Parts: sequence; C-alpha cells; structure tokens
Amino acid sequence: MNWTDERVEKLTKLWADGLSASQIAAQLGGVSRNAVIGKVHRLNLPGRAKSGGQSSVRTKRTTAAPRAPAYAGRNAAQTTRTVSRSSGGAALKQDVDAVAAEDLDTRPMEDVVVPISRRLTLVELSERTCKWPIGDPLLDGFHFCGNDSCDGSPYCSYHAKLAFQPSSERRRTR
Repeated sequence: MNWTDERVEKLTKLWADGLSASQIAAQLGGVSRNAVIGKVHRLNLPGRAKSGGQSSVRTKRTTAAPRAPAYAGRNAAQTTRTVSRSSGGAALKQDVDAVAAEDLDTRPMEDVVVPISRRLTLVELSERTCKWPIGDPLLDGFHFCGNDSCDGSPYCSYHAKLAFQPSSERRRTR
C-alpha cells in the first residue's frame, strides 16, 4: 500500500478529529494500525485530540512551602521523611484466601531402618553402590552412602524412598 497525498490528507484529518489509529486504519482500508501509528510519527503530527467526554480545563495544584536546600547541614537525628499513602478507592486492596495446610502424618514408620553408611568417596562408587551424598561437598568429611543399590537405581532402598516420594493424593485424583 502506498501513502498517496489524498490518503495522507485523510489520515491527518481523522487524526486531528481524535480517531484512534485502529479506527483510522479501518476507514482508510488496506493499512494496519501500526502503519497508521508509524506514518503519524513520521509526519510529526501532534498527539491526537481527545474524543468527547471531559473538558480539558485543569485545576491548578497548590504548591507546598519552599524547601530548605539539600546541602543545608542536617543532623541525622533531625532528618524526617514524609510518606504519603493512598487511601479510599485508590488504595490497593489485598485479597487473601486462607487455605488450611494439609495435616501431615508425622508418626514414625515402624519398618524404616536407616542404613549405616559405608562412607565411599566419588572414585570408590560403582554401578551397584548407593550414590546418596552425605555432608557438604566443600568439607573434608563429605562422602556417599555406598550401600548396595536396588535394581538399576542409583540409591539404596532407604535413600530411594527419600528421593522418589509418591505423588500426593491431590494429584492422583486429577
């Protein structure tokens, strides 16, 4: 689509009348809203006129008393800060929905036996040893569990239960 002189004239007239870029694009046809906005900027047209509604009369704001210069010697104890907060309809409202947390079963399991670690280092691990890290890797006492791992699992039966916990009941119902 080419911007002919008559289309540019129509664009400037519609823009001055206060139509939106989408409305102008619909009236011109064959041009997008973004093309209209781009042409308006290239033509350096002033901001579009407000369409109907409110009058453009503004009330003058009252000015506050003159302030002391920022470089005036102030004591840290004397420095005050005024914080204005919006109130009424302009205030942000916070809706909080309280949801009760699920009651977790904290009873100890009777059949859980914590294995004694064989304290293997990284180079001592094999395919059949538990690779559960114990301690901080940056400290000297860091080691791996090293107990016998289950079929194809990187962990012993105890650490596999810790690592691969079943989905919650809520997820299963979906």
